[in-house]
Amino acid sequence: MFKTVLFPIDQSREAREAADLVTKVVQQCNSRLVLLSVVEEPTPDGDNGTPMVSPEAVAKLLENAQALFSQQGITAEVIEKQGKPAFTICDVADEVGADVIIMGCRGLGLTDDGANDSVTNRVINLSPCPVLVVP
Repeated sequence: MFKTVLFPIDQSREAREAADLVTKVVQQCNSRLVLLSVVEEPTPDGDNGTPMVSPEAVAKLLENAQALFSQQGITAEVIEKQGKPAFTICDVADEVGADVIIMGCRGLGLTDDGANDSVTNRVINLSPCPVLVVP
């Protein structure tokens, strides 16, 4: 059913909790798993509204996630990109031919406007494939 699963991750609790469902879906569907972490580009004034994450922290996050899935017998590909998270997630979904994006209901990308302008909400509206949101 889902040949390729895209799982965008950040350091949020919601992303960690979504990992259990990702594991089940990938195992049941014998899916290819692609892990994605997006480092948001700072705006010209240096403030993008979200905490800055170092490239080392992102690399460690992806490494830890890959190890977590490996313990479950799942080989995960990792992609690290820089850009606007929602747009980048949707672009990568298109690039890898994702059949579904599985993500937490909210991550670190909540804006000043709140949940209506969250990365998850934007992905739902822009995605080239179904989005499974884990509460």
